[in-house]
Amino acid sequence: MDLNFTDEQKAFRAEVRGFLAEKLPQRLSDKVRLGQRLEKADYEEWHAILNEKGWLAGNWPEEHGGAGWNAVERHIFEEETTSAAAPRIVPFGLAMLGPVLQKFGSKEQQDYWLPRILNGDDWWCQGYSEPGAGSDLASVKTTAERDGDHYVVNGQKTWTTLGQYANMIFCLVRTSKEGKPQEGISFLLIDMDDPGITVRPIVLIDGEPEVNEVFFDNVRVPVTNLVGEENKGWTYAKYLLTHERTNIAGVGFANAGLANLKRIVKLEQSEGRPLIEDPLFAARIAEVEIALMAMATTNLRVVSAAVAGQAPGAESSMLKVKGTVIRQEINALTKAAVGPYAMPFVSEALEAGTNAGPVGPAYAMAATPQYLNNRKLSIYGGSNEVQKTIIAKAILEL
Repeated sequence: MDLNFTDEQKAFRAEVRGFLAEKLPQRLSDKVRLGQRLEKADYEEWHAILNEKGWLAGNWPEEHGGAGWNAVERHIFEEETTSAAAPRIVPFGLAMLGPVLQKFGSKEQQDYWLPRILNGDDWWCQGYSEPGAGSDLASVKTTAERDGDHYVVNGQKTWTTLGQYANMIFCLVRTSKEGKPQEGISFLLIDMDDPGITVRPIVLIDGEPEVNEVFFDNVRVPVTNLVGEENKGWTYAKYLLTHERTNIAGVGFANAGLANLKRIVKLEQSEGRPLIEDPLFAARIAEVEIALMAMATTNLRVVSAAVAGQAPGAESSMLKVKGTVIRQEINALTKAAVGPYAMPFVSEALEAGTNAGPVGPAYAMAATPQYLNNRKLSIYGGSNEVQKTIIAKAILEL
């Protein structure tokens, strides 16, 4: 397979760079570079800019309002946006629900929900995980019982990322207890403003309420909000996860983190000289950079295969494991590089416009919270332990 970019792909990269230089607000890129917390309005502003260009839904076909990019073009776009410190595209409506509706939704659902996702009329969150169902999604216990033209939903979801901003949630619910656990699951679209829904924030170790608990107490959901067929939700959930795990290696984020680390070690001092000149520390950076280069090459192989029409298999699990380990190591090295400035973690300093300034240089401000927050990388999207089991079965045939 050819891992070199074509002239057309190089031209597309140049186009993306030019667009970012012209349209990415400096205020937003500064917040991303400094690791400051992004607010709902920040994400919405960037989404609107991309949507005006037609680039918000790169993975959607043009017939549904997307850019119709192939895997290589999406890869290039991710590399350039992370390098430019653009806010991430919130994935729940665009990268997860959208493809499911396009594949399994009714024409009425497509015509109503897809434009609202693009226009920002709805902010979606994901209702998969429960206290007793994380990587083992087949164990979901939230129930949806049919009552005329409605389902009555009871139960709890947890680790609902950015659920505090959402007005809609797509949920896996149990509509039958017959047969195998996977056979009784359905896929429902639920309005977060419906009576009976309670959202409680979970404050993470970095001080931010990024995730939430969502409780359902006799919530009435129209039957028209069922996606596909009743009790077939497991099929749709698996399809969604293939899109959730697209680009899960996070090569662009790792490259951006490594570049930031290299800037820091040129500024920080160790025994009277730049830290980058410390042979042991330089060796650790070189080790993670070599691993990143190898992973990026493997990622390009998967991207190239996707363009050729081949579905990724256990390679996605390999990239997920390696990608998260590399990003966590970059976080650890960055935290070590800023030394004592990483110790006095002032959560309030991450809020734009706050009077609580950072302790030490501005580039050290986000080292500890990013290190703490990114411990999640090896858990979400299927924990690394689960991914290793997939590798063992699919590749090693154990």
